[in-house]
Amino acid sequence: MESRRWVNQTQPQTLQIAVFLLYLTAVFSFIDMFRFGYFPLLGLAGVFGSVAGGYGIANERKWGYILGVAIAFLPFALRLYYGQSLLGVDIITLLFEVALIALLLHPQSRDYQRIWFK
Repeated sequence: MESRRWVNQTQPQTLQIAVFLLYLTAVFSFIDMFRFGYFPLLGLAGVFGSVAGGYGIANERKWGYILGVAIAFLPFALRLYYGQSLLGVDIITLLFEVALIALLLHPQSRDYQRIWFK
């Protein structure tokens, strides 16, 4: 029987940190929904997508990696859709969003994903 895990210490450091950032993104998105007092469908999809992407990457699934990359680009796509500036957030938020994209698209992460993910 194959074991399921939330984190995978055998993966490269870039993917491990990306998994942690996906989980952290889900937590902060969920807190933001409480702070603003509403639960939009897109917000809930982002929370569940972040958790599912991190879980999929930790269990070496290609769908998890694809979902993780899509969730990483989601804030930028939403800003474009709503006509805001791509850099129209505070610097810390932007730092985490760019770091997540950089970690997932890093050559070491992509090579590991291409070779080992099912």
